[in-house]
Amino acid sequence: MEALTQFISAINDVVWGPPMLVLILGTGLFLQLRLKLMPIFRIGTGFAMVWRGRRPDAGAAGEISPYAALMTALAATVGTGNIAGVATAIALGGPGALFWMWMTALVGMATKYAEVLLAVHYRETDARGEQVGGPMYAIKNGLGRRWRWLGAAFALFGGLAGFGIGNMVQSNSIAEVLQASFGVAPWVSGVVMTVLTGFVLLGGIKRIGAVAEKLVPLMCVAYIAASLLVLVLFADRIPDAFALIFEYAFSPVAATGGFAGAAVMMAMRYGVARGIFSNEAGLGTAGIAQAAGQSRSAVESGLVGMMGTFIDTIVVCTMTGLVLIVTGAWSSGLKGAALSSSAFATALPGFGQYFLAASLAVFAFTTILGWAYYGEKCWEYLVGSSVERPYRVLWTLFVLVGAVTHLDFVWLVADTLNAFMAIPNLVALVLLAPVVSRLTQDYFARQRAPIGAAALEKPAR
Repeated sequence: MEALTQFISAINDVVWGPPMLVLILGTGLFLQLRLKLMPIFRIGTGFAMVWRGRRPDAGAAGEISPYAALMTALAATVGTGNIAGVATAIALGGPGALFWMWMTALVGMATKYAEVLLAVHYRETDARGEQVGGPMYAIKNGLGRRWRWLGAAFALFGGLAGFGIGNMVQSNSIAEVLQASFGVAPWVSGVVMTVLTGFVLLGGIKRIGAVAEKLVPLMCVAYIAASLLVLVLFADRIPDAFALIFEYAFSPVAATGGFAGAAVMMAMRYGVARGIFSNEAGLGTAGIAQAAGQSRSAVESGLVGMMGTFIDTIVVCTMTGLVLIVTGAWSSGLKGAALSSSAFATALPGFGQYFLAASLAVFAFTTILGWAYYGEKCWEYLVGSSVERPYRVLWTLFVLVGAVTHLDFVWLVADTLNAFMAIPNLVALVLLAPVVSRLTQDYFARQRAPIGAAALEKPAR
């Protein structure tokens, strides 16, 4: 087992090494330039689309509202990466890691926009009459039969990775934090999570979307509010915190307190890696959820989808990072969730650590729900709709397994499979960039056209 672990670890170091980080950032930058920075300039439009998407459009194809689709995607991304992931990045790379997380998000918005646009543009209607899409369908329908093996590879890696990174790792994190903070036995947490997961999954994407559109905004607002309270209490340190972020993004960090010091490359590496882990831009998963959303325009779906990266990283991850820095906890020598817990406990004694534990538990649970849908659609693509019920039962049981099992090896394998997921998706994004550009140009040209002229045009497909 030790030899196998070392072998997988060696593969992981390669697939998540500098070439992969360059590939992900490079693809995002390429798309951002190809789109003439439209995702950045259209952030306001994106928020308007999100707000408008709260109301279902009965005349549009799709199973749930665009807002519910975004919340389902956010359910999968806003999770342990926003709390433990940010803390690990700063603990290993210093405050400058947060700057590189921002950079990852800014180029990642273009990546996420393209992923969602292609997923909706090339989506299909399955045997049950439901809309399905994602990188596998974009590859099959956009690149042609010669590339179908690449779509199958994405679906296989995604279907396997989900059981680890989207299921057992999350339930294990919940069980650990509830035991440490509230004394709840892991098996008790596991049973409760299993029952709740099974209840939600029985209702399919409509119930997942209904739960996500209520729970995700609530948890995000509560977490941001608590973080803002900490920042108000330490308001005098905020200017220095930003100075540290920008200084250490380009300068080595000296050892201080329990912090061992870090080179600029470490700040960049951990900032980019944890940024990607948090917002999933480049993995292609968001398109699977957004393809189920009601939509008359793939571009509008893309605008809604890219806001997931903005909310996840620019908003939520920034809150965590600033709390770690202004409280001084970042240099304590702690890592992961323990570091975040220490920061909140320092700022809000008697309340902070328990609030963080509850937040982490809710974040991780919604990630289980979001990834359940991703994995289901991956396996359906590979073997057909008959897999639905056995998959949901198996997924639900794995929640209990994850809660009571030591998962270092599972985390390692799932992390490696995530990288293998990203490669087919990134190849498709580059090859289909002309389609993304054309659809985007046509859409905004129609928006600028006189009403009569716009009415005569049909959306390009």
